[in-house]
Amino acid sequence: MTPADSAAQAWGGRVVRLLRDRENHVFEMALPQGRAALRLHRAGYQAPAAIRSELWWCAELARAGLPVPAALTALDGAVLVALSDGRHASAIAWIEGDALGEAAKPFDRPLAQVLDLYHALGALLARMHKVTDTLTLPEGFTRPRWDRDGLVGEAPFWGRFWDHPAASPDQRATLIRARDALRERLDGPVGLIHADVLRENVLVNDRSVSLIDFDDSGFGYRLHDLGTALVQTLAHPEHPHLRDALMAGYGTNDTRMVETFTLARALASVGWTMPRLAPGDPINQSHLHRATSCADRVLNRL
Repeated sequence: MTPADSAAQAWGGRVVRLLRDRENHVFEMALPQGRAALRLHRAGYQAPAAIRSELWWCAELARAGLPVPAALTALDGAVLVALSDGRHASAIAWIEGDALGEAAKPFDRPLAQVLDLYHALGALLARMHKVTDTLTLPEGFTRPRWDRDGLVGEAPFWGRFWDHPAASPDQRATLIRARDALRERLDGPVGLIHADVLRENVLVNDRSVSLIDFDDSGFGYRLHDLGTALVQTLAHPEHPHLRDALMAGYGTNDTRMVETFTLARALASVGWTMPRLAPGDPINQSHLHRATSCADRVLNRL
């Protein structure tokens, strides 16, 4: 029996198919009451207390009517189940919809429709932040920090991106210059954020959007959620229009700061590749090129 099959039994379900293999292994699971998503959390990435905190937050957001996946309790009443291989498993309610898009690929919807969806996404992020500010966090709540130190400190949460072994001397100089500039520039309201609003984590159902995959959620600058939502479209000719639609939905006109947080996410993503990808993986260079190109453009405006 595989770890996924064993985990599914804890919820009285069975594994249907693998959905995603990134930080976690995510499976579609069939339960007596319907479909669910089963997550096998990568050992060592998030501590059990942090995973329970994420599940609590999502449950509270779902209870407030937001379109996010609520945690499902196992047959023994637990929300997190320890597996024999050292990992932990959780299950969340199924969210219907198709991904807003996929990294490095053009949108398969008309631009007018995509703009409407980015406006809806901005409104959803604003609502999520507003509802979150009404919550009283339980004792022991813990999540990573996407604050100044977590993004551009001496030991960022996703690693020292300026030390990427694949970076050329010129690229490294640009990364260091960008880090120094952002240490001075990052500012704004702080609270719990999703922190990974990539197109794959935004599900579309007709004209509405939902958010999934809160695995990287934590305490950070609120506009970092907008910057993250825009990092995959930096090379798209429609990027300024998508940015403006997202900002309008969120209710901000601070283009300069949103672009600053887009750069912050581009830099962090360079660090993300270091322990996860082989040295020769072409994604290393694509992330370095994206970050340095974004830095050249944004730093000239700071």
